[in-house]
Amino acid sequence: MRITVPDGPLDAVDLDAVDLRDPVFHATGDPHAVWRAMRAKSPVHRQELPDGRSFLSVTRHADVGAVLRDHRRFTSRRGTLLSILGEADPAGDKMMAASDPPIHTAMREPLAKVLSYGALRARQPDIRLVVRRLLAPVADGGPWDLAEAVAGFPMAFTGALMGLPERDWPYLTELTTMAIAPEDASFVDGAGHGNLVTAHHELFEYFAQRIQSRTHRDDLIGFLARMQLGERRMRLDEIVYNCYSLLLGANVTTPHAIAATVLAFVENPDQYARIGDDPDAVADAVEEGLRWSSPANHFMRYAVADTELGGVPVRAGEALVTWLGSANRDERVFTDPYRFDVARQPNRHLAFGLGPHYCVGAPLARIALRLFFGELVALASGFELAGPVEHLSSNFTAGIRRMPITVRLREHAAATLRDAGGDPIPSDPILSD
Repeated sequence: MRITVPDGPLDAVDLDAVDLRDPVFHATGDPHAVWRAMRAKSPVHRQELPDGRSFLSVTRHADVGAVLRDHRRFTSRRGTLLSILGEADPAGDKMMAASDPPIHTAMREPLAKVLSYGALRARQPDIRLVVRRLLAPVADGGPWDLAEAVAGFPMAFTGALMGLPERDWPYLTELTTMAIAPEDASFVDGAGHGNLVTAHHELFEYFAQRIQSRTHRDDLIGFLARMQLGERRMRLDEIVYNCYSLLLGANVTTPHAIAATVLAFVENPDQYARIGDDPDAVADAVEEGLRWSSPANHFMRYAVADTELGGVPVRAGEALVTWLGSANRDERVFTDPYRFDVARQPNRHLAFGLGPHYCVGAPLARIALRLFFGELVALASGFELAGPVEHLSSNFTAGIRRMPITVRLREHAAATLRDAGGDPIPSDPILSD
């Protein structure tokens, strides 16, 4: 998604003519200008589709938080993404992301323990090796497509934690991207719904095959296979849905946060210079990058009963789409929200959601992002674009699919990167229960 700094008059945006469901608009249009106008004039805005379906766009930070926190008023069971608006989600009450407490809690609590900072601390040296191997190609000083290079980065930690063979990582990266951007020009064999069905079918079939005989394996799939839901273990379909959800969540967040943050550094070199080699400064910069990029662009909920939000009546069964990219630019919460500020404090961004469905993989994503940018700052003094930036056509992921850059290396960095080029990606790391 294009990240802009809207400064025109609010009345220049015709809210009734905007289609926020259109994935191409998020790649080539100006959603930030639309969200700015909605926050000011219609913060809970109803959009009617030509086929009779409708949804409410929720754009202010406080209203987004109210929806995401309150599962009693706003349920996840009927689906959480615009791609299945108005349809029954077959994963309802089977996938953590598409369930409400107490089912959601029973799935989340065990996973949260094995994906906590403490449990993942031992994985940091392995992730650092992956980062160094990923960055090794910049040693020659030529153009390097950052977006393409980091697209598979999450597979080297989330995929490895799941025990997925390295040979399958590119295939799974492509399928998860197709699942969240089925109408993107990258996928020329079909369009829209057909690509989405294909991606889901192949991913579900893949995980169903991988799950066989996994109960004794010490990886994340084995952990799911042994996990108890009350008095029983998870069924095959529940394990498949949650494997899909965990991998999708990793692949649609980390790479696009990296690409958008580096693009912000290209446009704001003074901010990159402020980071230095201070780990705390790197951590703050990562949080601002998450706010700035808001890679998970929306989450959807359905009203359980007639209610109201922000003074707007909401009918029972009506869909509400919370736009995280808008909430993270809310002038009521963020001072000068269209300024990229690596030292921003406080930074109450909602990039990982809020409430019961706060991203269970957030600790792993933060570890990976901090390690990536810690290594990058140590090696690179700056960046320039080496070609046009191409944005992903998706209403769910605010993504970049092409971003060639050149990297200015610090003294001795080239030798360090050449040495790292031979480091192997750790194979099949063991996960402790």
